[in-house]
Amino acid sequence: MPLPLKVGYRTLAATVVLASAPTAANAAGLDDVVLPWPWALPFFGLLLSIAAGPVLMPKFWHLHYGKIAFIWSALTVTPLAALYGVPTALAALVHAILGEYLSFIVVIAALYVVAGGILITGNLRGTPLINTTIMAFGTIIASFVGTTGAAMILIRPLLRANSARLHNVHTVVFFIFLVANIGGALSPLGDPPLFVGFLHGVDFFWTTMHLWKATALTAALVLAAFVAVDIWFYRLDRRVAVVGETPPNEPIRVRGLVNLPLIGLIIGATLLSALWKPGITFDVYGTTLELQDIVRDGLLIAIAIASLAFTREEHRERNGFTWEPIGEVAKLFAGIFVCIIPVLAALRAGSTGPFFWLLALMTGGAGDPNNVAYFWLTGVLSAVLDNAPTYLVFFELAGGNPSRLMGELAPTLAAISMGAVFMGALTYIGNAPNLMIYAIATERGVKMPSFFGYMIWSGAVLLPVFAVLTYVLVIAP
Repeated sequence: MPLPLKVGYRTLAATVVLASAPTAANAAGLDDVVLPWPWALPFFGLLLSIAAGPVLMPKFWHLHYGKIAFIWSALTVTPLAALYGVPTALAALVHAILGEYLSFIVVIAALYVVAGGILITGNLRGTPLINTTIMAFGTIIASFVGTTGAAMILIRPLLRANSARLHNVHTVVFFIFLVANIGGALSPLGDPPLFVGFLHGVDFFWTTMHLWKATALTAALVLAAFVAVDIWFYRLDRRVAVVGETPPNEPIRVRGLVNLPLIGLIIGATLLSALWKPGITFDVYGTTLELQDIVRDGLLIAIAIASLAFTREEHRERNGFTWEPIGEVAKLFAGIFVCIIPVLAALRAGSTGPFFWLLALMTGGAGDPNNVAYFWLTGVLSAVLDNAPTYLVFFELAGGNPSRLMGELAPTLAAISMGAVFMGALTYIGNAPNLMIYAIATERGVKMPSFFGYMIWSGAVLLPVFAVLTYVLVIAP
C-alpha cells in the first residue's frame, strides 16, 4: 500500500520537474488575467464527479477517482497554457501545488498518521449519553488539536460504539458537523481558514475572544438536534433484539500514548512557522516559499515517520488504520486545488470579474460592509470550494488590513471567519476532514449518504442554525 504523500497523482511530480525550468522566475501567473465564467466548468465538473461517481458507478469510481481528478485538472491547465502561454499556466499550477496544496496535505497527513496510532479500547455502547459525550468532547478539543486531529482520534471509537445499532449514519453526519468543523473555530490551530488569518496578521487569541459566543451557540443548537435525533433512533433500535453473545466487559483504555506528545509537536511545528520569521525565501517559478514553511513541512513529515516507527503495529491494526482514506483525500483535493485556480482568479478580479454581481452584495448603500452577505457568501463558497483559500479571498476583499479588520471591522472579520469554519460542514468537500471521515465510515461498512444526500442532512440541520446565528450575532448587534 503506498504512502499517503505518494498519491499517484502525476500533477505533483510534473510540477516539481517543470518548476526547475530557468525561465520560470518571472512568470506572472494569473494575477493580471480576468477569466470569464466558463473557466469554472472543470471545477464544477469535478464537483459533479465527486457527487455522482460513488452513487452511479461505485466500483469504477473507487478504482479510478484519481484519474478522473487528473483529467479535470488537465482540462483546467491545458487551455490556460494554450491561450495564455505555458509560463502563465505553469506559474499558476506551481503556486496551487507548492504554494497551497503541499502544506495543506502534509499537515492533514501528519495528523491522520499520528492520530491513527491512538487506540481507544473498551466497551463503549452507542447510547445517546455516550454518543453525546463523544460529540461534546470532540467539539471541545478540536480547537486545540485541530479538526483533523480530533476527528481521527474519535471517529473510530464512535464507529465501534455504534456498530451494533441499526441506525448509525446520523452519528457520523453529526460528527462531521461538530467535530470536523464547528469545534475548530476557537483558535488558528483548529481550522485551516483561521490559521491563514493568523499567518496574515490576525492575533492568535482574537478568534477565541470574538467567536466563542458564536461557537457556543452553534455547537449547543447542533448538539441539541443530535440528542433529539439520536434518542429517536435509539428507541427504534431497542425494539429489535440483538442476536449473539454479549461482549465481555472491557475497561476503557488508551493505547499508543507516544502519539499524544507527537500531536503536541505538530502543534508546536505549526506555531513555529507562524512565529519564526527568518526572512529567507526561495522563488520557484514565481511562487515564494518561505524557509519557516519548508521547515514546518519537513518537521511534520518527520513526526509522521516517528509515529509509524514508535507505534506498535497491532494498535493501528486494531484501529482499522489504512492508507485509503488519506489517499482519497490527497488525490481529490489535489484536483480541487488545481481546478479552483480560475475560480479564485475570477473572484480576486472583484468588480471587473465575472462574479462582480456576487461581490456587489457585500457592500451596503453607504459603502459599509454587509456582514450578513460576508457570512453567507464566505460560507456557501467555502462549502463548495476549499474553505482556506475562500477565507483568504474574502479577507482581501474586506481590505486585507489585519489591524483594521480586528478593530473597526471586527464584525466583518468575525462574519468571514464564522462562514468559512461553520459552513465547511455543508458538503463533504467543504473541509478536508469531512471527506476523510466519510471514507473511514464507508470503509467500516456504514452506508453513508451520497454527496447530495449529505447536503439534505446538512441543509435540514445547519441552515436553520445559521439563520438563528445570523440574527443573534450579525443582525441584532
